[in-house]
Amino acid sequence: MRVILHVLITAAALAVATAVVPGIQLLAGTTLARATTLLVVAVIFGVVNAVLKPVVKAVGCMFYILTLGLIGLVVNALLLLLTSWVAGQLSEPFHITGFWAAFWGAIIVGVVSWLLAIAVGERRERHAG
Repeated sequence: MRVILHVLITAAALAVATAVVPGIQLLAGTTLARATTLLVVAVIFGVVNAVLKPVVKAVGCMFYILTLGLIGLVVNALLLLLTSWVAGQLSEPFHITGFWAAFWGAIIVGVVSWLLAIAVGERRERHAG
């Protein structure tokens, strides 16, 4: 249930990013097609983040320290660009035109996801061990 909620939150955040950032395009025609595309892209984005982000953080640990974490903005933008590429390979009508659109889109997706998670009361559980 938590995974479904996270996908829905990410899809909503991606919808906001497509509405606000000119370089993020959602080319589906009908409302149902747009919603389906956003859900598919949210799943792709979740998988890309789950698989690659820990690896990038581990390999680039020194860059995170040297830039006080600001490199994370660049990493998130690149992961969103990768998500756009994978969506294109799957013939999903979602496209990001360049790095800066991905950069601002990643910031918007991050902030909106965080706000929506707070609004619906999603809690991150920390396991000791």
